[in-house]
Amino acid sequence: MNIDGRPWRTIGLEPNGRSVWVIDQTALPYSFGTKTLSSCQQAAEAISTMVVRGAPLIGVTGAYGLMLALQADPSDSALATAHALLLSTRPTAVNLQWALDRVRDLVMALPPEQRAEAARQEAARIADEDVAMCEAIGEHGLKLFQQLAAARPAERQSEPFQVLTHCNAGWLATVDWGTALAPIYKAHRAGLNIHVWVDETRPRNQGASLTAFELGREGVPHTVIVDNAGGHLMQHGQVDAVIVGTDRTTSRGDVCNKIGTYLKALAAHDNQVPFYVALPASTIDWTLADGVAEVPIEARSPREVSHIQDLALIPEGSPAFNPAFDVTPARLVTALITERGVAAASEAGLRGLYGTVA
Repeated sequence: MNIDGRPWRTIGLEPNGRSVWVIDQTALPYSFGTKTLSSCQQAAEAISTMVVRGAPLIGVTGAYGLMLALQADPSDSALATAHALLLSTRPTAVNLQWALDRVRDLVMALPPEQRAEAARQEAARIADEDVAMCEAIGEHGLKLFQQLAAARPAERQSEPFQVLTHCNAGWLATVDWGTALAPIYKAHRAGLNIHVWVDETRPRNQGASLTAFELGREGVPHTVIVDNAGGHLMQHGQVDAVIVGTDRTTSRGDVCNKIGTYLKALAAHDNQVPFYVALPASTIDWTLADGVAEVPIEARSPREVSHIQDLALIPEGSPAFNPAFDVTPARLVTALITERGVAAASEAGLRGLYGTVA
């Protein structure tokens, strides 16, 4: 994506080839800059403190984290320690384990002196694959948006196609393009008259801070709303479609996404608004079926709820609880938009695209 006329990814190798730079998302939208990661520990901290966030980007950062670890010590024990450290940083998003296992399994078969370079190449390959998958998601979603916009009544054809999204599933959550925002970017560039309702997404305000930042820099018309306004807008016919990302999708199509997604799906279902989830293959957990019962839900610091930048929002002594994700059952999902096409949110739908992947 472009920032001030310059194309950017969210992560890449420093010129020395031994360190990794990442966009510091904790500084957005107030300032735009990068941080350098020179060790596995720094990569783990970047993930846990949400300097980087978004399931696909977390996975790529983890892959590069193993490269950094192997540069310092290419032994089996060091690899196992680094894998465990990085895996512990964010338990909900399945992309992290997928990327870590992919790099680990590759380098374990190599002599120690070849491991760091092999990890570097594999991490770069995972990053490039993510970009390609996200752009493909955008193309499939664009066709869907165009069809939905054209199917509106004649009296509404001159109005913007209204899309609501929750949290941030854009360029900043991936290496480039994004998942849920990729169809929006493609639609805007294709000339579709589109407007985006951006949930602020408490408690970390990733919609207000990150999605609005992205859309603004791309020139996409958008409006930031409080999380609880979505149902009201749907009741009054001001939302044509809802699209979100996912941190983990089960084999039968349940989706785990930022807390509050489930409520949006319920409102969309009640108002006959299509509810779409955009995801790459790396976000599918084929080992799980029942998302509500089986997906581990990360509980983050209560301070994210009780404070904003050290300003207390609740009375002293009042406890806070901060589950970071919720699960939307497949029955509430109109369709899944993947890099391979659009599928029903079901095991049959996913198997139709991916076959007998295990």
